[in-house]
Amino acid sequence: MPSSRGSGSVWRRMPVDRIEDVEAHAGAGRLTRSLGLWQLTAIGVGGIIGVGIFSLAGLVAHGDADNPGVGPAVLLSFLVAGLASAAAALSYAEFAGMIPRAGSAYTYGYVALGEVVGWFIGWDLLLEYIAIVAVVAIGISGYLEAFLAGFGVRLPDAVTASAEEGGVVNVPAVLVCLLVTFILSRGTRTFGRFELVAVAIKILLILFIVGLGIFYVDTGNYSPFMPNGFGPVLTGAATVFFAVFGYDAMSTAAEEAEDGRTHMPRAIILSLVIAMVLYVAATLVLTGLQSYEDIDPTAGFASAFQSVGLPVVASIISVFAVLSILTVMLTFLLGVTRVWFSMSRDGLLPTWFAGVDRHGTPQRVTWIAGVAAALLAGVFPIRAVADLTNIGILSAFVVVCVAVILFRRTRPDAPRSFRLPFMPVVPGIGVVASVFLILQLHWETWLRFGVWLLIGLVVYFAYGRGHSLLNPDSPHHAGRAAPRTTPDA
Repeated sequence: MPSSRGSGSVWRRMPVDRIEDVEAHAGAGRLTRSLGLWQLTAIGVGGIIGVGIFSLAGLVAHGDADNPGVGPAVLLSFLVAGLASAAAALSYAEFAGMIPRAGSAYTYGYVALGEVVGWFIGWDLLLEYIAIVAVVAIGISGYLEAFLAGFGVRLPDAVTASAEEGGVVNVPAVLVCLLVTFILSRGTRTFGRFELVAVAIKILLILFIVGLGIFYVDTGNYSPFMPNGFGPVLTGAATVFFAVFGYDAMSTAAEEAEDGRTHMPRAIILSLVIAMVLYVAATLVLTGLQSYEDIDPTAGFASAFQSVGLPVVASIISVFAVLSILTVMLTFLLGVTRVWFSMSRDGLLPTWFAGVDRHGTPQRVTWIAGVAAALLAGVFPIRAVADLTNIGILSAFVVVCVAVILFRRTRPDAPRSFRLPFMPVVPGIGVVASVFLILQLHWETWLRFGVWLLIGLVVYFAYGRGHSLLNPDSPHHAGRAAPRTTPDA
């Protein structure tokens, strides 16, 4: 298989103009094309808006044992994170319009920077996306507790908190993970319809929160605006960054779009713009309703409306917050399964994982990822999982921003339905901002991330490198007869 590097090199690159022909030799199943522009945008908005508003905003504003609260300046934390995310979003948009394939950053890195880079980003995303599903499930568990508390029902800590928080297993979080896994397993068309309806409800809920809450805002709660200085604002940006990058998981569905080259870039940009406008309005209301010191870090808006004498509204928010946060879980569970599917189809992981059922859905990886997320959600606290997801996604953003710069130089002739403006300034901003936010994270997060990448290095050299489609000695190489596989019954 010709590539821009030697066939045995870890730097060999997937040929962008032949990617479909190359991957066809893997014998993997085909994904179903059924998503239009607004369904894609809904998936993006569904992945961005959710736990960021309903859980992390309150957590960062209030603070915890390791991090002082940023107060009303949580708005700035979102804006800083949004700036870094916007620069990366434009880079994703250019690649998505050029390479509408499952895999997102993994595929972009493979095409532009080489197999080993693509592998590490793909391996990184497998953990990060599963961790995101877990942290969102933990957030839902917090809102479920707040809802039941409104009726005088208190679940025991043993079944609502991790061991580190004084419990045993967070059972509601585990059950929610299994529920979204079931929904996604029903097929992309069903998932897309559910996501479109759920996101519409989510946007209406936020508009309701803002529209009602503005009448109860006490401007005195905005002072002091930045109670602990600018440092915690930046640390908070690294945490809430989790809330502004759902479009990257949406881009993994490019292969299931009806017109990926045209619709994917538009959906990426639309979803981020819609989300940031809603974030700004919601954080202003949250910190205006209640002093940041009194905000519940797990169910911020519910506690804020209770504080102004609107317990019924608090209960309504808790119910609909659960529904709206489900869309985040669905988006990222979709993301991890499509990255896993793509890596398996390319031979870097066993092709058994690339099998699809009659709905065109990779059932095997869907259930494996869903169960893994359930286990993670059951035993870890929310902040530890959120920080772990952020370092991985920020690393992916760095790779995509660097890749889009290099690919403009190495393949200026490649057809692009969207061209990122102000090259290389915009992706350069994305690199600098992402690296800066990575440096704000705790050393424990770096350690966990490093261990995962080390495991990935072993897996790549033990299996992936030898079985890659681009390896002429691989049983899946295009020059050999591809093994026949059939979809699951």
